Amino acid sequence: MTDTTDMAALHRPAEAERSVAAHCSIRRWATGDRPREKMLTGHPGVLTDSELLAILIGSGSARVSAVELSRQMLSAFGGNLHLMADRSAKELCGRFKGIGEAKAASILAALELGRRMQECPLPVRPKIVTSRDAFLLVRTDLVRRPYEMFEVLFLTRGNHLIRKVMISEGGRDKILVDPKKIFKIAIDEQASALVVCHNHPSGQLKPSMADMNITRQMVAGAKLLDIDILDHLIVGVSDEAYFSFSDEGCLKC
Repeated sequence: MTDTTDMAALHRPAEAERSVAAHCSIRRWATGDRPREKMLTGHPGVLTDSELLAILIGSGSARVSAVELSRQMLSAFGGNLHLMADRSAKELCGRFKGIGEAKAASILAALELGRRMQECPLPVRPKIVTSRDAFLLVRTDLVRRPYEMFEVLFLTRGNHLIRKVMISEGGRDKILVDPKKIFKIAIDEQASALVVCHNHPSGQLKPSMADMNITRQMVAGAKLLDIDILDHLIVGVSDEAYFSFSDEGCLKC
């Protein structure tokens, strides 16, 4: 005798299959389909509103997944996050099974942060046009220090500052620099250009042979990664004393 239940399953419409999958625990989904894993790939823009909301919720109920619960919530507010943000935690808990106080608080906190972000002015990123622009950004970090320090400015394609990082500290006249560490940060920050800087506690601005060697290494390594080394600054002991490899025409010597 044919098992009619199995036959029905074989002929279940694809839409019904997707519905069943949506109700399954997210842990049973393919790794590439899970919202949290998609977020961790570094491309949050590809996630839908329901997937982002599901990350905040964390888990669904016994009957629906976190993503399906998120879809239900969004549908209830016509997909309008502003309307959801106007509700109280108590209302969300009472209206949606599977949403407790902790989950409601997480959702409303995230929506409030989003609202506040819209009110914040975008940070002004300094632009590096000249060697002095770079010097002014590192002057307070490097001038009159009793030991050598190596700092790097990571820049966008338009030479706007992404961040500056103190890479290493050394002794009175020597410092160890690992270019791999610098390039890893550059890749992580998606930097297109760098300005490397270090100080000479002696006040001597003339580059040493070690300074020349590390500059050549940096330029060669950066070229392989399609990153530009715009300059290497040696900072002295006064507020205006510095040496620029670029200005002096020896950046690629």
